[in-house]
Amino acid sequence: MIPSTWLPVHRPDDDELIGYVESCDAGYRARTLLGTPAGEPTTAEDAEATLLGLGLSYLADKWLLTVDGQDEPVLVQILEAAPDRVTAQRIEFGPDGEYGTRYPLTIAEASVRLRPR
Repeated sequence: MIPSTWLPVHRPDDDELIGYVESCDAGYRARTLLGTPAGEPTTAEDAEATLLGLGLSYLADKWLLTVDGQDEPVLVQILEAAPDRVTAQRIEFGPDGEYGTRYPLTIAEASVRLRPR
């Protein structure tokens, strides 16, 4: 679940939620819908501007997911993103035959196990 202290950021034109701004020791950090950092700590205004510039296009990108029991992260795409959960699907072939495996994650899990490719 997204911490209640994170401030939601909405696109001005359609009020779509695009991410959050987190207050941290070094200032403010932009966070995606997945809870992952979207830049270094900065001012609140710059963190919001980062999210407005990013939009939601990053959801279509390829991501690396850390999977328990595997030495290397696996390549995934986001199938679904909601305020409390994310579903990612493996999109690479490997010796383990796990292509297409779906990984349901809480936002807390996604924020530490997913990273942009």
